[in-house]
Amino acid sequence: MATPDIPMLLSRKSQDALLEYTKQCYMFVDQSWNLRERLRKIDKAYYREKDLSAEQTKAKLSNTYGDPSKFQNITVPVVLPQVESAVTYQSSVFLTGHPLFAVVAAPQYMNAAMQLESVIDNQATRGGWVAEIEMFFRNGFKYNLAAMEVSWCQELIPSFETDIKFKDGQEGKVKELLWAGNKLRNLDLYNTFFDTRVVPSLVPEQGEFAGYTELMSRIRLKQFISSLPTKFIDNIRPAFESGYGTPSNDGVESYYIPDINNQIRIGKDPKAGNFNWMSWAELAGSDQKIQYKDSYEVTTLYARILPSEFNIKVPSSNTPQVWKLIIVNHSVLIHAERQTNAHGLLPILFAQPLEDGLGYQTKSLSENVEPMQDITSAMWNSIIAARRRAISDRGIYDPSRLSEKHINSDNPSAKIPVRPAAYGKPVGESYFPIPFRDDQSGILMQETQSVIQMADMISGRNQVRQGQFVKGNKTRKEFETVMGNANGRDQLTSLHYEAQFFTPLKEILKVNILQYQGAESLYSEPAKRMVTIDPLVLRQAVMNFKLADGLLPTDKLVNADVLQVAMQVIGSSPQIGQGYNIAPMFSYLMKTQGADLSPFEKSPEQLAYEQALAQWQQVMMQITEQLVKTGQDLSTVKWPPQPMPQQFNYTPTGNNVAQQPIGAPQGDTNGQYQT
Repeated sequence: MATPDIPMLLSRKSQDALLEYTKQCYMFVDQSWNLRERLRKIDKAYYREKDLSAEQTKAKLSNTYGDPSKFQNITVPVVLPQVESAVTYQSSVFLTGHPLFAVVAAPQYMNAAMQLESVIDNQATRGGWVAEIEMFFRNGFKYNLAAMEVSWCQELIPSFETDIKFKDGQEGKVKELLWAGNKLRNLDLYNTFFDTRVVPSLVPEQGEFAGYTELMSRIRLKQFISSLPTKFIDNIRPAFESGYGTPSNDGVESYYIPDINNQIRIGKDPKAGNFNWMSWAELAGSDQKIQYKDSYEVTTLYARILPSEFNIKVPSSNTPQVWKLIIVNHSVLIHAERQTNAHGLLPILFAQPLEDGLGYQTKSLSENVEPMQDITSAMWNSIIAARRRAISDRGIYDPSRLSEKHINSDNPSAKIPVRPAAYGKPVGESYFPIPFRDDQSGILMQETQSVIQMADMISGRNQVRQGQFVKGNKTRKEFETVMGNANGRDQLTSLHYEAQFFTPLKEILKVNILQYQGAESLYSEPAKRMVTIDPLVLRQAVMNFKLADGLLPTDKLVNADVLQVAMQVIGSSPQIGQGYNIAPMFSYLMKTQGADLSPFEKSPEQLAYEQALAQWQQVMMQITEQLVKTGQDLSTVKWPPQPMPQQFNYTPTGNNVAQQPIGAPQGDTNGQYQT
């Protein structure tokens, strides 16, 4: 198995240069784009948490403390349903098939294709690809930007390891490999930074850097460092003692948690917390070798650099190379490696479901329908204001006769005393109620539906697509035609995702497997049996694989309909059938549809034996007929010997089929297996 990366031992001068480079990369995004504030505003609208008015706050507090008579303002849900409908459609296209990415190949490489499909299916199940891609879709429709890390990862068993000493005080450990494969990770855009000088879809190919920051506890950081193949051993203690939330030298704090949900208040520095593990462990003091902190910020950066600029002595140091850097608290470099991926891309893919040439200025689906949510919410809140007015009253009173405190009392049964100035005068002259009239609520409710329909026009969806029943007079065929045309906008988005994300994703997955995959045995769900993975067989067929997904299913890549018609023609025409091997062709067709029939194909030995046996039986029938006509005694005839299975190396036991497991040597182009 090839090595997925080349760890490097760097001088202190090179480490300091890489740290400064990382800080400049992070700050570059903040200087060119207010990304975090834009994401925060979108999430506020998505979760309907924008209303911080005094009326809403008072009504919400009253409801919270048991007073249901107060009406809260309403934020009409427009953004969330539109986003979730779009996510549902794309998920149904790309994520509902099994396997997630089917594999097809030329007939002579179908066994290798089954191996590759089994590997991808195993990695998708173990890595939870469906959940990660679903969140990727949701980010795309909320922000019109989504990021996914696609990397070859190794899970090691830390309890089985051997120390290896390097020069310059570095140390490496050889650990037992538990699992290795592709991992997909949807990135938190609040803590992702990348080269904004190129459009998002071109960042992996043309961008200079892309990275992200995550928050880790002390135990998680220990696990993370232990899983690294090599690290700068002299930097481990400074990394643990650097502390949580340590800002960079320029005062830029990397990790960020947005304040979205008003019901869950998060402090300005949520990562600090009040958790102090040293207090309960009673390890504080001079006996503790390392002064651990509560939390740490860990930054992973993929950068396309010239090693010579950082005084790094490697081959081709003046040629751009992709490197992976891991920094703790923006101040301590603990790992650096050169990426050896054959695809040559930054392993962080970006996508924009709406792309019109404006790059980062293009509005997302959420931003496009947000004005409709604001307008409908304003309409409904005016109705709520009318309800508040209806259950209260307004009036004109004489302050010399009535007290303001008693007039505005919240107690509906409270008695109102009059002042001495009102004695001897009619009480009715002290107060005049203003009658309430509401002529607009009904009109606003009707107009609200019209505004919501504008949001449907923006997104290209209708009520039926969102699961709502709509009366009509169309026939079933007419309805299906209309609904088929209604999918046009979503299909266009699917084409964007296919071009921007899934095509490079499938290429990275395929290349990583062909480059790094080792020999192992996996269970294949379509084949219902164990599959032997042979890396040599996979690499020999590298140029013949095609990965299919929901938008490009296998029947489009293989054109199964044409093959089925051809099978019918060949079956009905003996002349055409004589020129083709029908049985291997049928097995190939079924493999493209997920059914492997190769275990039921007859072996060449069995075919040769059965052919010889059929010829012997035919000869015996002819001899018998001639002897019967002449009246000769059949008991005196010396019969030709019957062919025996052993003469053809065929043993007629078991299921009498070719027992060639997936991963065995390939057959020739005629479908005959080699022994």
